[in-house]
Order: sequence, then C-alpha cells, then structure tokens
Amino acid sequence: MTQRNIQVQLENGLEARPVALLVQEASRYDSKIYIQSGERKVNAKSIMGMMSLGLESGDALMVSAEGTDEEDAVKGIEHFLSGEGA
Repeated sequence: MTQRNIQVQLENGLEARPVALLVQEASRYDSKIYIQSGERKVNAKSIMGMMSLGLESGDALMVSAEGTDEEDAVKGIEHFLSGEGA
C-alpha cells in the first residue's frame, strides 16, 4: 500500500467539475484508491463519495492506493490536486 498526505491546491476546491475530473483520473488506475479527510474515507472512484467530502482549497487529506499501479495512482492524484492536472 502506498500512502501520501496531500494538500488540495485547486483554486475553488473540489466542486462538481473538479470532482468529476478527479474521479476520471482515479479510474485510469487498476489499484483501489481511497481519499481520507478527517474520519471520512471514501473511494476516489466514486463521484458521490468524493462530493460528500466537500474538500476546499488548502484542506489536507490522505491518499492511499493498493494494487499493481499504486505508486502511479498516488502520483496521479497528487498531480491533479496540486492544480497542475486540473
């Protein structure tokens, strides 16, 4: 399992469109990917789960992935949330 703490650096946080794009990014990988914010942990491939987190710019979260491409998956999610991949 690969885990990394990440800070959301998207200007408007994770509103509907960025969440949809993040779910698309997560779905590119075979690994199981989860995003945890506080006590809530959701499947990064679930648009409803991701929307329920209500993440805003500056929020800290933990990304974890488990599977054959877990390193690439975590790097891809980190790249997206840094604002470079959005």
